[in-house]
Amino acid sequence: MTAIRNGIEMLTRRGFARAAAGLAAFAALRPERALAQPVFHAYPFRLGVASGDPWPDGVVLWTRLAPDPLAGGGMPARAVEVSWEVAEDERFRTIVARGTALARPELGHAVHVEVGGLAPARPYWYRFRAGAEVSPTGRTRTAPAPDATQPRIRFANVGCQRYEDGYFTAYAHLAAEELDLVFHYGDYMYEYRNRRGPQPIVREITGDETYSLTDYRNRYALYKLDADLAAAHAAHPFVVTFDDHEVDNNWAGMISEEDGSAAFPVAVPPEIFALRKQMALHAWYEAMPVRRAQLPRGPEITAYRRLRYGRLLTLHALDTRAFRDDQPCGDGVKAGCADRLRPGSQILGAAQEGWLMQGLAEGGSTWSVLAQQVSVMPRRFGEGPDFAFSMDKWDAYADARARLTRFIHDRGVRNVVVLTGDVHNAWAGEVKLDAEDDASPTVATEFIATSISSNGDGSETLPNTPQVLRNNPHIRFFNNRRGYTLHEATAERLTASFKVVPYVSRPGAPLETRATFAVPAGEAKLVAA
Repeated sequence: MTAIRNGIEMLTRRGFARAAAGLAAFAALRPERALAQPVFHAYPFRLGVASGDPWPDGVVLWTRLAPDPLAGGGMPARAVEVSWEVAEDERFRTIVARGTALARPELGHAVHVEVGGLAPARPYWYRFRAGAEVSPTGRTRTAPAPDATQPRIRFANVGCQRYEDGYFTAYAHLAAEELDLVFHYGDYMYEYRNRRGPQPIVREITGDETYSLTDYRNRYALYKLDADLAAAHAAHPFVVTFDDHEVDNNWAGMISEEDGSAAFPVAVPPEIFALRKQMALHAWYEAMPVRRAQLPRGPEITAYRRLRYGRLLTLHALDTRAFRDDQPCGDGVKAGCADRLRPGSQILGAAQEGWLMQGLAEGGSTWSVLAQQVSVMPRRFGEGPDFAFSMDKWDAYADARARLTRFIHDRGVRNVVVLTGDVHNAWAGEVKLDAEDDASPTVATEFIATSISSNGDGSETLPNTPQVLRNNPHIRFFNNRRGYTLHEATAERLTASFKVVPYVSRPGAPLETRATFAVPAGEAKLVAA
């Protein structure tokens, strides 16, 4: 295994050097070698527009030319000039920035424009042109200046949007919200050929399970053709990361789900999985409004990053997939798994863990938000004292969690809030210093967003809900409907409103609020709001 990993690392270094040289060559490409006035056989902006990773002076603008989205995009193997412009108003009467970019075949004709020179904490409108075609108009918003005392920040936490499980109606409601940003925790698309689960198929997917770059591109295109998702992207800047389904269910580092366990006796070797992971992350980069810093280097990527919203809030966007150890005890929900308590376990990896702790120690804002994928607080299932735990969550990396909670406690880091997803239900609870001791001090609060559509319509509760809440007194709320979590941060408190739709099996569901909680500044606890 060491030799394999060393080989992968060597390939990655060489690949990065080649990629850097290639990007330099791209930069030198003369405009006359690109198609400056292309003529398309169909509208090329069918996948819409998006913005992301807002800074005080700029933002990423995204689109992808795809006249035939579900057939690899339908573009020639030529670079195409795309012009862009940013305005202070929706009618583009006051244009403040404009330029051209190349939509390159190597990146699926996706465009990532990192606009600078904008004013902080204000909305802007943007659009693209290619030949005679004009994209839809998008609206974005820059972050506050670093020293600004912003009165409030409003943001949402979303994810888990399985296409065949239902309509993305919650995104239509999200598009109408007044927000500074949307955090997408992952599972933007699902790699499966067929849905696994008891729910009926609401919408058919196209294609087999995703393995090739074209497979992943087509699957993202299918999702982005959804009008509600496109509307949300056009309305707000997104901060996106990934969970497992962007690559392979429950992958961990260089380990595939097909890991030689009882459930998957035929293992995929790490060097083979690296090829799939490389194609998956390449397609993820193409499809997301992220910066060049998130460009994959072979099968490796640095997706974790930090965004500051004045003196009010710092968002630490984390990656709990790429650097974790393999799940213990064969994955799944297991009781009696002593290996989950193993010393030195890693879910963030040493470099990211150190980066996070340094950022928490530096502070500089009222709220520190850990925006990530899988539940930090324990979730005990079954009958005690030998409870069962999910081997895919922080519960299976108990020492990694203990290092984080001890650091928060010992350094006196205040106002830590964790955003989570993954489990297709909504939860609210408290993160304890000692996860095994319910009487231990609370060091953070956690809000788990439900899914946009995964697991279908859902229900208000599940049969085991009363038992789970009894087993976990630190958990204050559970709901099994679909939707998102709406947050508002001020200097006095941070609130979480659980927004749900009663059904996703047909379009047009209304939006409802199931519960609202608040975290008072300076107090690591949940209160009803």
